[in-house]
Amino acid sequence: METSWLSRLAALCHRRRLTVLAGWLVVAVAGVLLAAQYGGPTSDDFDTGSTQSGVAQRLVEAHFPEFTNDGVTLAVRSDAPVDAPAVRDRVTRVVEALGSAEHVAEVSSPYDGPGQISADRHTAYAVAALTVPSGEMPAAETGKLLDAVRAAGGDGVTFALSGDAVDAVETPGGGPADAVGLAVAAVVLLVAFGSVFAMAVPIVTAIFGIAVGLSAMELMRHLLPTPGFATVLASMIGLGVGIDYALFIVTRYREALAAGRTPAEAVAAAAATAGRAVLFAGGTVVVGLCGLLLTDLGFLRGLAVGSAATVAVTMLAAVTLLPALLGLLGHRIDRLSVHRRAASANPWSARWAGVVGRRPVSATLLAALALLVLAAPVLGLRLGSPDASTQPRDTSAYQAHRILAQGFGAGFDATLSVVVRLPEGDPERVAGRITGQPGVAAVSPARHSRDGAVAVLAVRPTTGTQDPATIDLVHRLRAAVAGQPAYVGGAAAATIDFAELTRDRLPTVVLVVVGLSLLLLMVIFRSVLLALKAGLLNLLSIGASFGVLVAVVQWGWLGAALNFPTAMPVTAWVPLIMFPMLFGLSMDYEVFLVSRIREAYDVMGDTRRAVRAGLAGSARVISAAAAIMIAVFLSVMLGADLGVKQLGLGLAVAVFVDATIVRLVLLPASMELLGRFNWWLPRWLDRVLPAVRLEAAPPPRPAAELS
Repeated sequence: METSWLSRLAALCHRRRLTVLAGWLVVAVAGVLLAAQYGGPTSDDFDTGSTQSGVAQRLVEAHFPEFTNDGVTLAVRSDAPVDAPAVRDRVTRVVEALGSAEHVAEVSSPYDGPGQISADRHTAYAVAALTVPSGEMPAAETGKLLDAVRAAGGDGVTFALSGDAVDAVETPGGGPADAVGLAVAAVVLLVAFGSVFAMAVPIVTAIFGIAVGLSAMELMRHLLPTPGFATVLASMIGLGVGIDYALFIVTRYREALAAGRTPAEAVAAAAATAGRAVLFAGGTVVVGLCGLLLTDLGFLRGLAVGSAATVAVTMLAAVTLLPALLGLLGHRIDRLSVHRRAASANPWSARWAGVVGRRPVSATLLAALALLVLAAPVLGLRLGSPDASTQPRDTSAYQAHRILAQGFGAGFDATLSVVVRLPEGDPERVAGRITGQPGVAAVSPARHSRDGAVAVLAVRPTTGTQDPATIDLVHRLRAAVAGQPAYVGGAAAATIDFAELTRDRLPTVVLVVVGLSLLLLMVIFRSVLLALKAGLLNLLSIGASFGVLVAVVQWGWLGAALNFPTAMPVTAWVPLIMFPMLFGLSMDYEVFLVSRIREAYDVMGDTRRAVRAGLAGSARVISAAAAIMIAVFLSVMLGADLGVKQLGLGLAVAVFVDATIVRLVLLPASMELLGRFNWWLPRWLDRVLPAVRLEAAPPPRPAAELS
């Protein structure tokens, strides 16, 4: 087999295995310690830029410093009127306890502020201003507040807390996902390899890569704004691709050993074949994740760079640390076997490729129809953001939402802020234009800043944040105040603006990611049609995953079974992140499968036999890799963060569809139909494209051996 820089690198790591292992151990330990000591803060604020909500927020921050503190809201519901003496005493004691808590600056009592008691006198609320941002509020302190508020209820009076600090405790972004994903991956690898050592090597490699990658992400938070869920996402994608990449290399290593090569030769051979595929496949994932930078949304910059860095580190671990681990094991990689898998002369994948190959037109049409049916719901996609109304029903945040919605109306949580510049604007005129609008429940008197620069009107809708009518209201209000230096903002308006920003910028991400990936595939496969077909099939599988996500999350199909509390819009950032991730991950299987088919075609010169040989040689390992990916992605369903759960579900569906309908039906059927045109590349393009072989050419084998 020809040598390459990658095989030489693997051989070096194999020889210097103890030095390589020690180096990785030092880097991983140092990274974890540095991240724990100097990790930067998270930032979950939507970047609404120059939108009206963004301008309104900046004006409020500049001229109403008293409004900039984060806070928690105490909701009160009483069978008796809240201003009855006995109820008032109980509420006052809870408010005082809240005010004396650590990190609480002050509390506005419902009996002191206007409008904090409902018209029927049975509902009230108090707002506690925090001395620290919600993201920095210690979870233990928030937990104490929640316990105290719950304990104060009873005898006809209910108390509940809501706010970002409460959500961080009740619906954290983490959970047991990584442990569950690792456990399932271990089982899949044990079944696939039949050896404890062979199972352990990919997992150890992935863990080292994730540890270093996540540490880098923690430190980069000082430079790039990074949302709190970024660590969960990077861990999920790093674990999935890390194990998969090591799985492909270990498979090639074991094949080389079985062919009679020495461990050193087998490591070099695995690196020259699967190692190259790992670099190209991982490169597409990195390109996809970096495509998020094109959105110019600060909210996603740290996530994109950190996740891409984690994938890049797992790739590096696969081509350096893994050869060192294999050097330690040598032939012992098959020790501690739990079963012996008998090799089949005609595996099911080869038989299936033959079935599809005999009816390629029917197979293509049926598979494409299935994908289109799955993708159809995406036409009704609505974007939004989870809030208290979508939280699990047993949380304090949801109970507070229900109390306040019943007492003050469904639009209480969706209150809008209309900020008017002074003296150019006229708050009274703005209030007059707003008051008569359909969907407006109440408009507060204008509150002027101390410096006289701006005034703020609080507008309470009749509908909640998740209601499409609220979106229409925001646009109507903006049209109504046009001509005045007035800006409609607030949390609900920011959510709407962010959803529209992500929707508008997704096409740019799609075009750039698809274009770069197609160019890379043409370089790899030396074929125009294979690259175009791969892009089309990936788009179909991604569309199917989007459709399933809409049906489950937005329409509520199987939502309860999947632990979604209620039907809700798809979280705005989920499709934006899903697309580049899925396009990159789909390319993994395309690269590994088509490279095997191309390898067989170079030997036999017959497309049909090459498809059967390539599918027979890679279907089992691709199925195992897909099973691991699906398990890792679905494991986040055990967590509480609704956006992360939606992302995990969408990714798992896409990988399942890609590994079954696309790779087992559409790919072999379409290659049957294209025949020798699969490998067509115009001469002028062949001269322009750089000459890069995905996998080093293996020694020629008799055609009968591959048939």
